[in-house]
Amino acid sequence: MHTESDSGSRHDLRNTRHGPSHTGDDPSNAGHDLRHHGDAEVRDDGARLIDLAVNVRADTPPAWLRERIAGSLAGLAAYPDGRAARAAVAARHGLPVERVLLTAGAAEAFVLLARALKVRHPVVVHPQFTEPEAALRDAGHTVDRVLLRESDGFRLDPAAVPEDADLVVVGNPTNPTSVLHPAECLARLARPGRTLVVDEAFMDAVPGEREALAGRTDVPGLVVLRSLTKTWGLAGLRIGYVLAAPGTIAELERAQPLWPVSTPALAAAEACVSDRALAEAAEAAGRLVADRAHLVAGLQEFAPDGLVVAEPAEGPFVLIRLPRATAVRRHLRSLGFAVRRGDTFPGLDDAWLRLAVRDRSTVNGFLQALDRAMTLADR
Repeated sequence: MHTESDSGSRHDLRNTRHGPSHTGDDPSNAGHDLRHHGDAEVRDDGARLIDLAVNVRADTPPAWLRERIAGSLAGLAAYPDGRAARAAVAARHGLPVERVLLTAGAAEAFVLLARALKVRHPVVVHPQFTEPEAALRDAGHTVDRVLLRESDGFRLDPAAVPEDADLVVVGNPTNPTSVLHPAECLARLARPGRTLVVDEAFMDAVPGEREALAGRTDVPGLVVLRSLTKTWGLAGLRIGYVLAAPGTIAELERAQPLWPVSTPALAAAEACVSDRALAEAAEAAGRLVADRAHLVAGLQEFAPDGLVVAEPAEGPFVLIRLPRATAVRRHLRSLGFAVRRGDTFPGLDDAWLRLAVRDRSTVNGFLQALDRAMTLADR
């Protein structure tokens, strides 16, 4: 596992454009563990905890999807054939198949981009999912960061991105801040000779997928990444896809191993872009809005105790800042709840926690535990 401190000797990270609030020291020296993800909170003894650390929708995959995946097992003797799934994804976004590449989750796509594209000046907009930067660093690239500030609502000013950047990576909605950037703001980042990577892993959790760039062919250099693991509870199956110009898709495909996506994952991809699935995802996105509002309202009751919610939240998770967050997180574990620490995200420190949105009953139990945890942390 690489940390920023042990990798920094190999890859220069001194180029940081904005200093975030509440970090104090230069984040390029802050030791962020870019390989830490929410699943670490619920491994081993954490398996018994109620999970607010992982951003996978609860109670998934649904029975009909499990049955569809199980039905594919009869074909395991044959090599995977991704043509039908690729065509289904292309049709879902109104694109030709030459603009689609299926991947073993969005994480594989980040590795392919880092290894296959010839870039000189990659920039990652933070705070965001850390795997893009980790993949770039592992491929030997020097990484420049643009850090978004809490005081600006973690919103992006396109002018903050260096003009000579030839690869820019940004999430939308962004993990962990839950910010949904306007599509046209992101489109303004496009330049001749620049690859603009927009991670839309959580976009299907946004009602109407407003601000999505998936399916757009008028933005030069645009690469959109999608994941099917979050909404459908398929993190263990690894399935996602890339949408980009045919030339970029061809470059990435050449860097893939043979048969990179398994037959069950291909079956899931085809099923998850069906009309039935899209309707179910839209219904789930609507429920999420109500459940998130309930969570945020409950969290705001702790404002007199110094808790701050990063708003407006538009994803299936909420970012909060609170006093003694490390101790609160520890006490929450003893009370049966796992939450995601925020200090592994560049631009944040140990005052931050990320909470996955859950149903009202779970949230009510969590809020009671949070009240108790904050009391214990004050002692």
